[in-house]
Amino acid sequence: MAMIVIAAYDVTHNDRRARLAAVLQAYGDRIQKSVFILQIDDDELASIVCKAEEILDLDSDSVWFARQCANCWKELIALGQTAKPDKLLYWVV
Repeated sequence: MAMIVIAAYDVTHNDRRARLAAVLQAYGDRIQKSVFILQIDDDELASIVCKAEEILDLDSDSVWFARQCANCWKELIALGQTAKPDKLLYWVV
């Protein structure tokens, strides 16, 4: 079942930071330099966590994954030059 997850990271090395950002970008939208909104399922979250563990130096880097409930997401407040990402629907023929 698809869910919304906020991913936020603090990575000290440029190479690791770029690799982690590329993984997260494949699953969602960047909303700040180190914050992504992901629309994923449980299996995809598990895969992302495994990839992040391989990339990060767990002694100096960090990443947070925060699941968002549907009601919480409906109440999102976005100010300034930002907006809640639209859910993209794809049709396969």
